[in-house]
Amino acid sequence: METLITKNEIIEQENRLYEAITESNINTLEELLHDDLLFVIPSGDVITKEIDLRTYRDGTLKINTITPQIEALNIIEDMAVIIVSMKIMGSYNAEPFEAQYRYIRFWKKFKEGIKVVGGSGIAI
Repeated sequence: METLITKNEIIEQENRLYEAITESNINTLEELLHDDLLFVIPSGDVITKEIDLRTYRDGTLKINTITPQIEALNIIEDMAVIIVSMKIMGSYNAEPFEAQYRYIRFWKKFKEGIKVVGGSGIAI
C-alpha cells in the first residue's frame, strides 16, 4: 500500500507552489508538477507541464500576488483533491490583470515527492 499523505503536507505543497509561481521559480515548479500533468486553464485550453513552464520561462505570465482561500481538501490514500479560490494580480503578455479564480488541483504522492498531476481553473 502506498504511503498516505496528510492535509498539512498538501497545504505545505500548495504554499510552495504559490511561492514558486510568484517568483517564477522554474526549478521548484519543475519539481512540483508531474511530467504527465494535464491542466485546464481558465480559457478552456488544456496545457501540459512544458506549456505551463514555458509561460514562466519566457515571461508571458507574471504573477505578483496570490491570495488563496482553501474551500475543500480531501485526502484519498496517496492522493489529495484541493479546491482553492484565489485573488491573483499580475500580467499576461505585459497587460496587467486582477481576477478571482477557483482552482481544483490533484496532488499524488510518488517516491520522489508529492506532485500536481492535474487540475482546472475558472474565473469566478
